Formats: sequence, structure tokens, C-alpha cells
Amino acid sequence: MTSITIEAIARDAASRSLKVTIPVERVKDAEGKALKRYAAQARLPGFRPGKAPIAVVRKKFGDAIRQTALEQLFQESWEQARKDLELKPIADPAVRNVKFDEGQPVEFDIHVEVKPEIELATVGGFALTRTSKVIADADVDEQLHRIAEQKATWTPVTGEKPRPGEQVQVTVEAFENEAWLPPAPYTLVIGQSRAIPELEEKIMTLLPGETAEGEVKFPEDHPDESRRGQARRVRVALNELKRQELPAIDDGFAAELGDFASLDALKTVIRNDLQTEATRESESGVREQLLGKLVEVNAVPAPNALVHRLMHAYAEMYKVPREQFAAFESQFEPVAAAQVQRDLVLETVIEQQSLRASEAEMDEKVAEMAAERNVTAGQLYSTLQKAGRLAELERAIAEEKAFTFLLGQSTVTEA
Repeated sequence: MTSITIEAIARDAASRSLKVTIPVERVKDAEGKALKRYAAQARLPGFRPGKAPIAVVRKKFGDAIRQTALEQLFQESWEQARKDLELKPIADPAVRNVKFDEGQPVEFDIHVEVKPEIELATVGGFALTRTSKVIADADVDEQLHRIAEQKATWTPVTGEKPRPGEQVQVTVEAFENEAWLPPAPYTLVIGQSRAIPELEEKIMTLLPGETAEGEVKFPEDHPDESRRGQARRVRVALNELKRQELPAIDDGFAAELGDFASLDALKTVIRNDLQTEATRESESGVREQLLGKLVEVNAVPAPNALVHRLMHAYAEMYKVPREQFAAFESQFEPVAAAQVQRDLVLETVIEQQSLRASEAEMDEKVAEMAAERNVTAGQLYSTLQKAGRLAELERAIAEEKAFTFLLGQSTVTEA
């Protein structure tokens, strides 16, 4: 049987456009197979199931038979194109400009986004800066204060007005459409931007048990665009005021947090943890610099299909309502595009330098992680396998190898 002809008519780094021509012989064969399937299943008045004459079936289901045949031809053409051209699609193909005339070859175009073919002409020679931070006593004290806040108790206060940092329990009513809406209770800490600023200002004029009424205006940067700059009349009642009572930060406080002989021992652990985190952030900064330069000098693309797939993952992670997705996409699309470019750079380096994680490297990493978790390597491997996270671990190892290679091609200066 005459073969399908597939011609590449356009291409760029992340897409292919193909012209497909299917000879008449194959079109007739596909229509014949579709007709037989319909004839075997057809239920027509006056005929037993599957016994209706072919001519009657063709007349009754002609359009559906042609559509079924066409869909089959689409599928066969796409499978052949993907195999012959070694395509690596990252989205479903789009079929355009279909010509399906009686007795003529079928013609159509296929457009598909593919995994970009990236040429990294430059992988090194960059001047990078690593900013190192030395943890000061003030940093340790700040962290201690945060821990103390988590252990703090909230004590009711009477006869005083709320101040920033204090917790209030309020009831708010809004006046809309010439009527007061049902009151809604809220608990918030003043100054944490949980309420619009003008409403917080009104709350801070009240004593517990008092009520205030007036107009408040939504700020111009309010998350809900439809409310920005809008004014609304509200009635707010301050039901309860609480003040945070911090525990004393001393040896006893340290003992409550764990096996610490003194406050100084706790401070040492905090300092070490902060230094470890600072070092991690510093290294992350160097890697971001490096990836940014690689993307720029090599003009790495950000295919729409990959960007929008990542956007969808972001939306699910942040539980973004469907009606807010357009605004979310507008805000986060540059972030997603940059992430796609960085991922493509690393994948290309891993492939070109043969840096895939070996079985021995996987075993070594699993054993290391198992020791940290006080379980056997076999137990952890089974857990990772059941959770579908082995590929994630393999990718992490490969990326570390890629960064080791890339950083060795550039100069890193300490600041």
C-alpha cells in the first residue's frame, strides 16, 4: 500500500510543522474499515443487528464513517511522523488545514511543540560571586525571639485599645445593596496585613466591647482587582483583645526546647543551623547566577507548552480558584518561564556530559538518607519506590553532578 508522505514545512527550537499527504488508496482502505465496523454494529429498522446492507449503512452513517476514517488516518500519520522524525513531543499535536475531498488524497498540517534541541555553545568562562554571610549575635537573638513567640501565651486585656502585634476578635458587617450583610467574625493580629489598613485603623480606636461604623477604602494593591480603590461602609465590633506574653529566654527555656544544658548551648545550635542555611542560600545564589548566564548567552527558549504545564502545577499547589487563574498566570508566568529555561539547561548538560545517576550513586545516596532517618536502606528504597520518588532522587543526583561540572568551568569569587 502506498505510504503516507510527511514533509517538514517549518521548525524552530521548540516546535515542528509538518505537511501530511495520505494517498487515495489508504483513504479508501480506512473508509472501508470504518464502514465495516459501523455495519457490524448498526441497528436499523427492518434489519437484524449487523445485517443491514452496506449501501444502507453508508447512507445512514456516511458523515460519521468519514470522520472515523479521518481520525484513524490522523493517528496513523502522527505515529509515523513521531517515529520517522524522532520527535519528542511535549504536548498533543494540533491538526490544521484539513482537505478531505471525495476521490482525492487527504491533506493536513500537524503542528506540535517538542522538547527543544538546545546547543550550549558556551558552558563556562563566567565570573560568579558567592556572597557569604557570617551569623551575628543579633541573628541568633532574633531567632530566639521567634521561637519564644511560638511558645507565647495570649492573655486577655481589658480597658485598653489594640496596638500592633496584639490579637483581636472582631465582628464585621458590610453595607451592600442598601442592606447590612450578616455579621462575620474574624480573629487577627494587628499589623500582619490580615485586614485592609483602614479597617485596622478603626479597630485600634476601640475598647473591648465597643463598636464603630464608617467607610473604608480598599487599597490599590488589593488582591481582588475588582475591589481596588472601592469604598464600603462597615460596622466593626471589638469583642476581645489579647496580648502576647513571651516566656523568659533563659536556661529553663532552653531545657524546655530539648536536651540543652544551658541557653548558651541552645544558642550554639541555633547559630550552627543559621550558618548552614546561610551557606545553602549562598550556594543557591551562585547557581542561580550561573543558570541565568547560561540561559542568556545560549538563548535558551521557554516553550509555551512547558511553561503552561508548570503554571498549572503552580495553580494546583497554591489552590488557585479557576476564576483567578488569569491574574495568577499573568503574575507567575515569568517565574515559570525562567524555571523552564533553567531546567532545560540542566537537562542538556546532563545529557551532553553523560551525567545521569548511576546505580551505585543511587545506592550510596539511599544509604546516606537511610542512616539519617535511622532506617535500613532497603526500607527507604521501598518507601521511595512506592511514593514514586526514585526518579526525583535520580534527578537530584544528576543535577548535583551537572553543577559540579558547570562551576568547574567558571570562576567564583567570595564576597
